[in-house]
Amino acid sequence: MPTSKGPLEPPLVPGTPGRRKTPCQAANRRENCAVTTLFSPPVVRIGGEHRVPGGPDALPGRARPAAAAAAVGRRPVASNEGAELMAGKRKNNPAGSTNSYRGDVLRVLGALKVATTDQIQRIGAPHLTFRHADKETPSKQKQARTASHTAALSDMRVHGLSENGGSTEKGDALRNLTPKGLQAASYELNRPVTEMGSTARGAGSSGASHPMAVNETVIAMLRPKPNMARLTKDPAHVQAAAQAAVDSPDGIGTIASYWTEVSLPATGTWNAPGKGGAQADIVLNAPQDGVPLLFIEVDNCHETAEELAEKLEKYARFFRRKVKDTDGKERPMWRTRWTVPKGRYGDEPHPPVLLVFNRIGERNPNLTVPRLQELTRHLWQGERLPGGHHLYDRKIPIIAVGLNQLREHGPAGPVFARFGRSGPQTLLEAIGNPRREAADAREQEEAKARAAAYQAELRRAAQEQAAKQAAEREARRPVCTGCGTKFTDARWEAVQPKDWGAAKDSHPQLCDTCKRAAVAAAQERQEPVRGEAGADDFWLAPERPVCTECGAAFTDERWKATKRVGWTASPAKHPSLCGDCDQRFEDLDRAWGVSPRQEERDQEQEPAVPEQKAGGTWLSRFRR
Repeated sequence: MPTSKGPLEPPLVPGTPGRRKTPCQAANRRENCAVTTLFSPPVVRIGGEHRVPGGPDALPGRARPAAAAAAVGRRPVASNEGAELMAGKRKNNPAGSTNSYRGDVLRVLGALKVATTDQIQRIGAPHLTFRHADKETPSKQKQARTASHTAALSDMRVHGLSENGGSTEKGDALRNLTPKGLQAASYELNRPVTEMGSTARGAGSSGASHPMAVNETVIAMLRPKPNMARLTKDPAHVQAAAQAAVDSPDGIGTIASYWTEVSLPATGTWNAPGKGGAQADIVLNAPQDGVPLLFIEVDNCHETAEELAEKLEKYARFFRRKVKDTDGKERPMWRTRWTVPKGRYGDEPHPPVLLVFNRIGERNPNLTVPRLQELTRHLWQGERLPGGHHLYDRKIPIIAVGLNQLREHGPAGPVFARFGRSGPQTLLEAIGNPRREAADAREQEEAKARAAAYQAELRRAAQEQAAKQAAEREARRPVCTGCGTKFTDARWEAVQPKDWGAAKDSHPQLCDTCKRAAVAAAQERQEPVRGEAGADDFWLAPERPVCTECGAAFTDERWKATKRVGWTASPAKHPSLCGDCDQRFEDLDRAWGVSPRQEERDQEQEPAVPEQKAGGTWLSRFRR
């Protein structure tokens, strides 16, 4: 039987009682419907309406004309029927907001936690500032440029994603997200839900002067640029003003690069920090713009130098804390959450801390900063090197700037004063080490110069060695025995000894010209040229042989007859004799059995008997 405790679900089996929903199930279903309908397609509006006529949060002067036509593709309807049709289409988002403006609200409030509609518009849609700049009064300009985001906040409040959080000292309404809104914003900012922080509920109970200063610091650092594509139909003077803002120096990062109210635990964990830690007003993580990590503290000039020094001591304590990472190695705790490139060995400073002074309190920052420098000298003072630069190993770069100067000049302006340095610098110069970079650049240039000089010396030595080797080679170059000229490289290479099976040059002592002349002369005498011998021929002498008996030159027939074949001996019996002497020796051998030449050699070998002297002694008769 149904009761009043909750609605019944349809029965799964006909004829059986339905299952009753619990209050939690009903609430979850309503939340799911709210999240589903939050980013529904935008409703087509006629005449630039932002509200349903007569609906909640309707703007004055925005009522739809009675004679307005129906939407494109629908039949014409009367004014009352059109209002009912439009109200039906805006059932999910009664204020008529669009996905883009609701996304702006989620991103801005997810990062800043609490903000006014004006701040949301300046960050999310800066082009509206220029579009409505021609309104009569500043209040009308503000009302016109914040109307879209006001409608988005109204729809999000209906879905339980945002709520009003009081008002500022100037009367502007403060807006913040609910826990469900923070969960939706985590998807827009691509952050874990556990890192989204608190809802900042109750921040406006005392005027929220510090959160507003934090938001203005973020806007001054961010310097949002208008989207010129959304101003193409606006007047020329509006586009010119927007273009001037686009051409101004850029800011740093996007709204997703900023974190606010981040706990820095010296003890405990990230989600459950212990006592003794710090809480950063802003954490900037924009490595794409040269700022991998920057902690920002905003002071409304209510704190003394001693109080600020105590905060910086807590920062130093947090920076020195080390925990075990997922690989089992100990690392600084802040490196387990943010990725920052490591410095070089011996110069790894801690992340920089920027102090932004908003002069609304009774303290004078011009007097507070010098006192703060003396109190924190042990935290920021580096080690001076002979090159004129400093090393800041395990030191905190502390920078100070005024909020008004930051608004006017932005991060690219020379308005940042780093403790220990003489003049103002830009933000990138202040958090960096320009002198060390200049010294490194000089050292690199000197190293390049030394390397270039060394390479030049090597080239010079190589050239000298090559010249010496060329001179030695020229000294060894052969000279032609015929004309006295030096061999060319090709001729020198041709007469070099080859392999055993390669043919040898016939005239290795002659140049090409003399060789051709010698070959031509030999051909005229019909003398066989040594280079024309066959593969089995072997010539002991390249010139025509001479008979050893009579001294006559061999004829061609005799020369060929006495030629050796390969490594064997000559087939001729007397290869050293010409044809006539060889025939004569053959005749003597047949007649006497010995040759005249052999007989002469035998006679030469017999010893000669000396003749006896006349009038010798009695012993001379025995000598006969």
